[in-house]
Amino acid sequence: MKNKKIAIIGAGNMGGAIAVGLLKSGFVPVSNILVSDPKEENIREMEAIGITACESNNIAVQNADVLILAVKPYHIENVIKDIKLDLTPDKILISVVAGVGINELEKMAGESISIFRVMPNTAIALQESLTCISSNSNASKHKAFIIEMFNNLGKTIEIPEELMAAATVLSSCGIAYALRYIRAAMQGGVEIGFTAEMAQFITAQTVKGAVELILQTGNNPELEIDKVTTPQGITIAGLNEMEHKGFSSSLIQGMLASYKKIKNQ
Repeated sequence: MKNKKIAIIGAGNMGGAIAVGLLKSGFVPVSNILVSDPKEENIREMEAIGITACESNNIAVQNADVLILAVKPYHIENVIKDIKLDLTPDKILISVVAGVGINELEKMAGESISIFRVMPNTAIALQESLTCISSNSNASKHKAFIIEMFNNLGKTIEIPEELMAAATVLSSCGIAYALRYIRAAMQGGVEIGFTAEMAQFITAQTVKGAVELILQTGNNPELEIDKVTTPQGITIAGLNEMEHKGFSSSLIQGMLASYKKIKNQ
């Protein structure tokens, strides 16, 4: 199974991150990772780390067992139309394209194709993605392989496809939300006396520690918050001021705005 060749169409931010993650994971030999992209700069970046670039999408598909589509939503119909003759039933089609459902993919690619719809985030380059996975009825025989592949690139969760839009907001967009908190905390750190470099290191390690508290204990965040909010203390004073300014509400409203955007595409 691990001798399968994997082609990634679209080597931009997400497609390139998947390629880098696969390379680092050793899940398949580097010779089994192929990419195709119209941008010369993306191709050069992939070739610089030893990944084979194909001259066209068709050549990539013809030489691969697993095809990962990582293109913009408005490009996917034309991309699939161009490669459709090479999409034989023995191939596995994986889409990381936001807002394009499995029914739509089946109409474009054919109902006989094994189709997975996955939503990773860019931490996949570091093998730290949270990847949500859905699939069509033809894909059951390949499910174990696909889950194993993405588990080598972080953690996976299998979800009903109707939750994929929500998963996009919570996981894929969530990287940006978390990074925006880190940036804001860094700016606060500079204002209270640290250099930007020191503030970045302290904030990033603190966030990493907070995440590990939740992942390793399974505790609700409020339980861990209670441990550091003493009566009349400095932590609760800061938290209350943030809530007065709409901290939690702003985050939730931002997520809802992203969700409405993807549902209306």
